[in-house]
Amino acid sequence: MNDCLYIFLDEGGNFDFSPSGTRYFTLTAASVFRPFTLLQEMADYRYDLLEFGLDKQYLHCCEDNRHVRERVFQIINNHLDDIRLDTLIIEKRKTNPTLQPEKRFYPKMMGYVLRYAFNAARTNGKTIDAVMVVTDQIPIKKKRRAIEKAIKTTLSTMLPADFSYSVYHHDSKSHAMLQVADYCNWAVFRKWESGDSQYYDLIKPAIKSEFDIFRAGTTHFYGKKK
Repeated sequence: MNDCLYIFLDEGGNFDFSPSGTRYFTLTAASVFRPFTLLQEMADYRYDLLEFGLDKQYLHCCEDNRHVRERVFQIINNHLDDIRLDTLIIEKRKTNPTLQPEKRFYPKMMGYVLRYAFNAARTNGKTIDAVMVVTDQIPIKKKRRAIEKAIKTTLSTMLPADFSYSVYHHDSKSHAMLQVADYCNWAVFRKWESGDSQYYDLIKPAIKSEFDIFRAGTTHFYGKKK
């Protein structure tokens, strides 16, 4: 179905809002239409790794070694014309305490980044019959059901009512495109958290929105401007 938009989501940072937690939390949406042109090259590289003697079931950016990481980013860079990236940046210390519980924070942030992706899909001139949103498994196992329920409720109020969409929470091992989203979001997170833009620069042409939610003055849900 070439008229079905797929949006693959990944997050960076943690849900620890204390000084020992990460400074930033990022969410990146990778939007693609079928056919997914980079998947063949990704699959070929996976078999290359086996032939090199590297027994990897799937790719995960923060765990992969430098050589694997550089090759995967090169593959993604070869297909930037087929991917749209929208990323949301949250400086966690500025988050209102009422929003910090995971079942409020994650669905709300997910709603914001998806709204960007959905609005972009509206204006690209392509007919879209449906949108499939695929995320990695919710990272907090004990609260997974509550968060998934909150996601459905939040998205129903934040996303366009005239768009048909479905949300799935799958293990990233099951989707090469989720692994691509993981790589892209890792590059964005690393740029913001540590100032290292080496890998970010390789995907930058595909980043169509990079929204620092507090710096942009979105204060109605977060308290006073900082």
